[in-house]
Amino acid sequence: MPEDLSPLWGEVVVIPDFPTPGISFKDISGILANPVTFGIAVRAWADAVRPEAPTKVVGIEARGFPIGAALAYELGCGFVSLRKEGKLPRDVHRREYVLEYGTSILEIHQDDLAASDRVVIVDDVLATGGTASAAVDLVRESGASVISVALIMDLPFLQGRAVLEQKDVRVHVLFDDEGTPYPHP
Repeated sequence: MPEDLSPLWGEVVVIPDFPTPGISFKDISGILANPVTFGIAVRAWADAVRPEAPTKVVGIEARGFPIGAALAYELGCGFVSLRKEGKLPRDVHRREYVLEYGTSILEIHQDDLAASDRVVIVDDVLATGGTASAAVDLVRESGASVISVALIMDLPFLQGRAVLEQKDVRVHVLFDDEGTPYPHP
């Protein structure tokens, strides 16, 4: 039986008008700070993706780092960082993408992934899908296969899944347009 994810809901704090007016930021710091909820999130993803035999977990800067590293440890596989522009010292693949409040660039070292790698991409939230889509593109450009995109939460009213052509998106908490959490179906 799958683990009860409802304890995660109370650990997410909604902050209106951050980082810009009209945006409601969903802060997952409470999930990460609480060893019980952090463990619930990591175990649920590990149980879901373990049958797919991932070889690498790719975490998106910044909140995908602690979650992705913990998941990689739980799965016994490697961890790779997707960084914002200019943070990586070796040759990189890069992708510019659109956020709900601007644009950004993600980069990955060209030699971090191999064609044989089966990758789980990890981040905190699926909003408009720009960040997750850029991550999928970078992993594929590196020659690896994406087997899953794992996120703490989804904001379905922003239509992010429509942007992703990824067959397997795993989310722990959904939020309506008022910022109220509800269970994933």
